[in-house]
Amino acid sequence: MREIVFDTETTGLDPDTGDRMVEIGCIELLHQVATGRVFHTYFNPDRAMPAEAEAVHGLSATFLSDKRRFHEHAEELLDFLGDAKLIAHNARFDFKFLNAELISCQREPVCLSRMIDTVEIAKKKHPGAKLSLDALCTRYGIDRSHRTRHGALLDAELLAQLYVELNGGRQIGLELAALEGSPNGPPSATGSLLPANGIKRIMRTARPHCASEEELVRHARFVANMIDPIWTRDSSIVDGRKRSSLPQ
Repeated sequence: MREIVFDTETTGLDPDTGDRMVEIGCIELLHQVATGRVFHTYFNPDRAMPAEAEAVHGLSATFLSDKRRFHEHAEELLDFLGDAKLIAHNARFDFKFLNAELISCQREPVCLSRMIDTVEIAKKKHPGAKLSLDALCTRYGIDRSHRTRHGALLDAELLAQLYVELNGGRQIGLELAALEGSPNGPPSATGSLLPANGIKRIMRTARPHCASEEELVRHARFVANMIDPIWTRDSSIVDGRKRSSLPQ
């Protein structure tokens, strides 16, 4: 099962009042294991950056001024997302911005049936508890010491670990790199087939698991030399197998 954990950074709280997405970070999971394949990019919002928003994520209008616009990345992003379920923390916020940007460049919005909200999952598991990403990472022992500011890719990486923990848990930090020839195809131009440590894992050729002719002969010789084997005491057993299990 392929899923995408993602996070966005924006110029404000509401695209209906002119706010824009300025960053998106996506992490690919296969069967709830991070493959190391990511999509991450910044967008030029073609508008000023409010001081309140810049204080949250540190992305200034100057930094974003030479970045490409959303519509220039749209095809690449949609190819990466594919038809996977999309996981976000307080997901309606991120979906609203994502769909507003898609609609602005005449693309189909992402169906809300694909949305998985980790806030809703956490609310059911921990009623009355704090549900911020920071609070839940602390609850599950996920290291966030390097999170001094919001960042879409960093927050998506933390959320991917949290999502796995909310669903029963795995070994945190276990990341299997997607290999060449993956059924999901090659990564996008901004994607990666390498895990975070940059080491490409090598798939070894599968070993044969059937006994060789020599091993079968040795086994038959061993069985023939056994003294009073148990199967000779029961007429329903032939050559070590139940008569009922033998082909008729």
